[in-house]
Amino acid sequence: MISTQLTEIYQLLFDSFGPQHWWPGQSQFEIITGAILTQNTSWANVEKAIVNLKSADYLTPEKLYHLEVSQLAEYIRPAGYYNIKTKRLKNFINWLFDNYDGQLANLETVDTGQLRAELLSINGIGFETADSILLYAFERLIFVVDAYTARIAFRHQLIEPDANYEQLRELFQSNLPEDTQLFNEYHALLVRIGKEFCKPKARCPGCPLEKLPHSLDD
Repeated sequence: MISTQLTEIYQLLFDSFGPQHWWPGQSQFEIITGAILTQNTSWANVEKAIVNLKSADYLTPEKLYHLEVSQLAEYIRPAGYYNIKTKRLKNFINWLFDNYDGQLANLETVDTGQLRAELLSINGIGFETADSILLYAFERLIFVVDAYTARIAFRHQLIEPDANYEQLRELFQSNLPEDTQLFNEYHALLVRIGKEFCKPKARCPGCPLEKLPHSLDD
């Protein structure tokens, strides 16, 4: 039943919005950097920070590893909370060098469960960021969820309002075909509808999911 509902939601969203082309980035490291910097800010601000790093030719693990913290903070200032995010980005890079010789290629053979646990052990890397790195940078079978996902799933009576991140992720991951492209597209579509229709104060008229059973929590 849940799998049927999730499939119907996906099809309605895809038919309405089409492919979302996520995650923007020309390399694995750019995707990872974006996933870390996008916490608590808009993607437009993240893009400015990434452009700064690219323009200075610093968007590689090795170059950021040797870059002074103060300099990195200036480059990523547009992303907001730049001092905190500088530490988080440096924490990731230090972990990469301490454990994998600074080479993203060395992560390819690491089991997904182990890699997820290691990412979550890095200070400043939470569930959503770790799973975004896994899905979008390494194409691992991990469904990414966020506040938009939680709101939509609750309003469409798929899960209880107090469900935690792992329960929400499991709801999607265990009821959908094991397909990284599907996971990628589904998450992006949920973000799209969450921003445009399923806001904290719902805007149901015209929503692609309007015809489906739903309730409002406001």
